[in-house]
Amino acid sequence: MTDYKELLKYIDPSALDYTAWLNVGMALKEEGLGVEVWEEWSRRDAARYHTGECEKKWKGFNGASNPVTGGTIVQLAKENGWVPFSGEGRELDWDDVISAEDGPAIVDKNWVEGRELEIPDQWEPAKQIIAYLEALFEAEECVGYVTRSYVSEGRTVPTKGVYDRTAGKLIQELSRCKGDIGAVLGDYDPDAGAWVRFNPLDGKGVKNDNVTEFRFALVESDSLDLARQNAIIRELELPVAALVYSGGKSLHAIVRVDAADYKEYKHRVDYLYSVCKKNGLDPDTQNRNPSRLSRLPGVTRKGKKQYLLATNIGKSGWDEWRDWIDDVSDDLPNPEGLADVWDEMPPLSPPLIDGVLRQGHKMLLAGPSKAGKSYALIELCCAIAEGRQWFGFDCARGRVMYVNLELDRASCLHRFKDVYTALGWRPDNLGNIDIWNLRGKAVPMDRLAPKLIRRAARKNYIAIVIDPIYKVITGDENSADQMANFCNQFDKVAAELGCAVIYCHHHSKGAQAAKRSMDRASGSGVFARDPDALLDLIELELDENMTARQENRAVCKACLRALRGREVAPEDRYNSEKLLRMCGEGLGLAEKMELDRAVDEARRAAKILTAWRVEGTLREYPKFQPVNLWFEYPIHRMDGDGILQDVEPEEDKQWRGSRKAPAKKKSKQDEWNETLNNAFEALKDENGVAKMKDIMEYCGSKSGNTVRTHIDESGFLQRDKKGNVTRISQ
Repeated sequence: MTDYKELLKYIDPSALDYTAWLNVGMALKEEGLGVEVWEEWSRRDAARYHTGECEKKWKGFNGASNPVTGGTIVQLAKENGWVPFSGEGRELDWDDVISAEDGPAIVDKNWVEGRELEIPDQWEPAKQIIAYLEALFEAEECVGYVTRSYVSEGRTVPTKGVYDRTAGKLIQELSRCKGDIGAVLGDYDPDAGAWVRFNPLDGKGVKNDNVTEFRFALVESDSLDLARQNAIIRELELPVAALVYSGGKSLHAIVRVDAADYKEYKHRVDYLYSVCKKNGLDPDTQNRNPSRLSRLPGVTRKGKKQYLLATNIGKSGWDEWRDWIDDVSDDLPNPEGLADVWDEMPPLSPPLIDGVLRQGHKMLLAGPSKAGKSYALIELCCAIAEGRQWFGFDCARGRVMYVNLELDRASCLHRFKDVYTALGWRPDNLGNIDIWNLRGKAVPMDRLAPKLIRRAARKNYIAIVIDPIYKVITGDENSADQMANFCNQFDKVAAELGCAVIYCHHHSKGAQAAKRSMDRASGSGVFARDPDALLDLIELELDENMTARQENRAVCKACLRALRGREVAPEDRYNSEKLLRMCGEGLGLAEKMELDRAVDEARRAAKILTAWRVEGTLREYPKFQPVNLWFEYPIHRMDGDGILQDVEPEEDKQWRGSRKAPAKKKSKQDEWNETLNNAFEALKDENGVAKMKDIMEYCGSKSGNTVRTHIDESGFLQRDKKGNVTRISQ
């Protein structure tokens, strides 16, 4: 019996992600151990251990059709250095019994219905043996069989037998023997029966070393009645070349494993036996050897016939069967009937951003450089933490994690404080914001996701914000299959944590206004089609009049602050000249100096003010009217008076009036230039240097010559002999 408590000594809970930690608990309960074992082991992870959490989770482990078993603990222990022993420091032999159960449960062994054996109508021994040989052997292959036996210590024991006759020769002689199989094979003891080796031999012996093809394995179990054995073998779709009734308490299934060598044979037989055992058919482990004897059909044994039940049943071979096992044992939910839930629909996930995104869903914020995307996401974190509006949309209040991949720690923290200050919000709920600073420590998203899940599992976040994603992309962002796999990691995070995942990405190069909002993001269209909500930022072109109006408004605000609530006529509140005169008449010298500084700052801020339009492509909500914003560093403000409503992007104007022919398709070098620019910007250090090997990995190229050639022809990058890549000075 496996000592799971001992195995837990090899497993460090702090090294596991949340899912693996849960699996250990489920496995312990499945194997009959108490919650206190899980609790004691979990305490070793002092940083994440919480009193009472194990007991709470334990109550929810109510069993499943495909339960987590002790095999999970065995495997984790093996991965961490545990080596199974049998006896005094002896390495396990293949004939030793091990307890790991890695196979999936497919058959409900408690409910399987027996399938009666189909007894042949006529007893034709020679035809039985011929059918068996034809199913298992090629004509030129040597067959090992035994007809002679002896009694030792009360047990009938087969002799070494014959092993140098070919299947073709035996079939030929059996076809002419007129039912006298003894004339071909030799007479056998009717009380003992006869045996056959199911793998071909080299004609020189009967050991494992004499096996020439590791084609078949024997599955035999006498722990169930024959009808249930028959049913489980067939329900498991085992690729059985020959199914033989032994004349005793068991069936002998000769199963195709089609192994390339002895090592692969052992691995496949272990898996085969684990699947059978998990599904109620406990194989005799002494039968694992490829040179093992099985019962020969066409003979009698203590008055009962050893006969061939079937040939070539189940799947056609090992690969097909293994694929089928993986398919039917997946953890996907079963289809459900709509009629069953029509009157009791499950509740929808509550909104995170009202009218835009639900909790547990995914959102992409896309835009060009200098759109303030990172600031927008920081604003969103603050809005969620405080339960306020973001871009005019109400946000649910809750806990949020901001994964910072780009900024150094100090800059990131200052940005949050700057945003709170510029918004004028009281930081009443700072405890709702966690920041994970990973600049210089980012790993590809498939490796980051489990680390993120482990750290966030017990924090009850309602949103995870990842900024920016180009830091964790590997491969070609224009490849649909590579980016689909990348985006699947966001699904994993959302599903495991039950929270929304929000991330940002940049626009592709070139004019964007003529494109639909969902087609502006750089790279594969997967980026736009994967999230449940896509918000896209595009810049609006401001004319001189609009810039002047914004400068006037900024100066007016500075004057009104300086006047400290003095009565001002409504028609004068937006007249900067009058307000400045009023300030000049009513302020002291120190106040005038302070006002001058405020006015200068207001004018500078107005000159760098940019205008933006937010468009949405939503899966869960109807499309909203575009939202117009001013980016007034460091925050975005709503265009409350509608100044920007009729403004079009300058690119859009040009596109609408253009009568030019469509642009020519980009050259291969142009496509490479785009990829190289993205790679360089993502990988360069503070000195503006990127490593050649990192750029190759980013581009997904195995050929250094290809990347080097395109860098040389790019016109904007250069490389040196040490593998350093820098931008060419203009």
